[in-house]
Amino acid sequence: MADIGGLTWALTIGLVLLLLAVDLVLAVVRPHRVKIGEATAWSVFYVLFALLFGVWFTLAHGGQAGTEYFVGYLVEKSLSVDNLFVFVIIMSTFAVPEEHQHKVLTFGIVLALALRAVFIAVGATLLALFSFVFLLFGLLLLYTAVQLFRHRDEDPDVEDNVVVKTARRVLPITDDYEGGKLFTRAGGRRMATPLLVVLLAIGSIDVLFALDSIPAVFGITSEPYVVFVANAFALLGLRALFFLVKGLLDRLVYLSTGLSLILAFIGVKLILHWAHQDLDPRVPEVPTLLSLGVIVVVLTVVTVASLAKTRRDPSVKARPGSLRARRPQPSDPEPPS
Repeated sequence: MADIGGLTWALTIGLVLLLLAVDLVLAVVRPHRVKIGEATAWSVFYVLFALLFGVWFTLAHGGQAGTEYFVGYLVEKSLSVDNLFVFVIIMSTFAVPEEHQHKVLTFGIVLALALRAVFIAVGATLLALFSFVFLLFGLLLLYTAVQLFRHRDEDPDVEDNVVVKTARRVLPITDDYEGGKLFTRAGGRRMATPLLVVLLAIGSIDVLFALDSIPAVFGITSEPYVVFVANAFALLGLRALFFLVKGLLDRLVYLSTGLSLILAFIGVKLILHWAHQDLDPRVPEVPTLLSLGVIVVVLTVVTVASLAKTRRDPSVKARPGSLRARRPQPSDPEPPS
């Protein structure tokens, strides 16, 4: 494990908070429609930043630590693309105006980082105390992979959500976004706006994504610092990536299948690691470089196959996948008899 001191942690957290503050200022002080040029520039910046950080980390802490960071970042980045599908569905479901989408994404990323920081701390503590947690994480990822594969062609039902339903039931909510405010006064009383419901929807879904992504990256490294920076840098670039590729997401028709394979692979890797430690040291472990190769191959095949499929049949649209079957809606067409 890399020897990460308190000063390195403090500087890293400060840097992440600074980048978040810049995003918040742009989102809150100057709400605007993000154009392709701006989204491209920010996307390139965040990817280069993550890569340069990886180079520094490798030079400072060795090739093994650096490899774990790059593999962890790649895993989190690939899983974050699935987040984008859900963000698109949320924006569409709640008809979020384009000038406020930047704010929604930025606040959503802040919530995701906060939640994942908690999960990382809890996960690292549990792994340090109980080695069988590797087995539990592995089984969780295998279950998630199976569910995602089973429901790979479905959309998650955003409004069939306990948090969203509760908010609609207990809060008075306006019909309009009221200039991007969370609360406003209407008819002499204080009311929430739909923007608050949108943030609650994103926050609650962030919890589900964290339950997948944190065990997945712990399958690559047991160093909490690497888990944190891989998550942070993948999420920080998510806002810009949303505006850059949201028009292309419909073409990644096999992404959910690919992500289910990656999660299953990492699940098996975690179970083998637990068996190697607790049962028999002769049980083989999966090397980090092999993990990198498998992930790169899966993502490459998925992307090429998706683009080829949609070129042959432009009517095919990608779906983010779901962990459970979507409940039939009144507006859904009747199944064929």
